[in-house]
Amino acid sequence: MLDPGSFLYAVDSDTGVATFTLNRPDRLNALTFEVYEELTDTFRCIDQEVEVRAIVITGAGRAFCSGGDVEDIIGALFDRDAEGLLAFTHLTCDLIAAIRSCKRPVIAALNGTVAGAGAVIATACDVRIADESAKIAFLFTKVGLSGADMGAAWLLPRLVGWGRATELLMTGDFIDAQEAHRIGLYNRVLAEGADVVAEAQSLAARLATGPSEALAVTKAALNAEASMELDLALDAEARAQADCMRHPNFKEAYAAFREKRDPRFT
Repeated sequence: MLDPGSFLYAVDSDTGVATFTLNRPDRLNALTFEVYEELTDTFRCIDQEVEVRAIVITGAGRAFCSGGDVEDIIGALFDRDAEGLLAFTHLTCDLIAAIRSCKRPVIAALNGTVAGAGAVIATACDVRIADESAKIAFLFTKVGLSGADMGAAWLLPRLVGWGRATELLMTGDFIDAQEAHRIGLYNRVLAEGADVVAEAQSLAARLATGPSEALAVTKAALNAEASMELDLALDAEARAQADCMRHPNFKEAYAAFREKRDPRFT
């Protein structure tokens, strides 16, 4: 049983949805070394939790996540040598790798400030649902760092295109929720004050009733095929689909269609 201490973790036994809540509202849910480590470990392990079929990540209070904590992380980095700094940047990248390699659908429920590392975490999720207050910025250049941090230069162009990604990563400027939705960074935007977590959990619950193996294969294909030539991608999809056709869920979907009922996927 997973039991992280640096953020809230709850599983709805009826829906199979796990909700991660960043829980430092007084610091706009700024990340600490411990939060990074526990989030990474949890995403790495959660595929083994048979009761979990989809994940929602959100933040308590008036922000999703404002990035690395200025006192607990940023200030501490000045005392590190080159090897120590590289260890930290690998730590942050490990979290993104864990989100992308997690076989479960991961949905971000966003409100308020979504900035720096928080923006990249949201970008790494499979779906982003936000309310009108959810302004987002990749702030790294504002503090003299590369805008290409934590995989942002790989992830963001795949959502919004090369030109928009370049502008967002180079300027570090905030954009509002409607603009983020217009360019494809947010999937949905709700009215400010709407229950964005409930909306995300509703979508997660819908995905949780779906064919888990097929969803995992879909996510893996999205990761892998971004760097493939078309002929390799077609071959990879042919092989993956043939494997899915041998899974009991394919037969169950056919039986459900014939019997005019909803499928009961395993």
